[in-house]
Amino acid sequence: MNIGITLVIQGLAFFAVAWLVMKFGWPHIMSAIEERQKKIADGLAAADRGQKDLDDAKAQAAEIVKESRVKAAQVVDQANRRSNALIDEAKGTAAVEADRLVAGARDTIAIDAARARGELRTAVAALVVQGTSQLLGREVNAAAHADLLERLAAQIEQSPASAQ
Repeated sequence: MNIGITLVIQGLAFFAVAWLVMKFGWPHIMSAIEERQKKIADGLAAADRGQKDLDDAKAQAAEIVKESRVKAAQVVDQANRRSNALIDEAKGTAAVEADRLVAGARDTIAIDAARARGELRTAVAALVVQGTSQLLGREVNAAAHADLLERLAAQIEQSPASAQ
């Protein structure tokens, strides 16, 4: 076989195959490439939107955290103020209760002191009557000398008060 004819036949076969591929295969390949490029472009756009949404979400989260910290500080401050108010209220209540207890104790002491003075007055009067009876050598009638005994008891009662 002649090499020239072989080259021409192979050249014609090559161009025929190239024409067939260009006519029937090339549009499908190009549409597949264009479709793939469109999907890639859409994916990149979605990634950009997702990144923007992520940045917005991060900014919102930072703002929410900031607001939460401010609210938490306000709650802590309010709790501190309330606890201070409760402490002050408890101190006031305790002071009032202490004053009431002291006043009650003073009243009790005054009543006990008055009772003790009365008992002491009676005892002193009895001792005076007994001492006078022994000095005079006869019995002194306490009912008959009640006025004298009352004045004596009053003088005895005034004497310790003036000594204080």
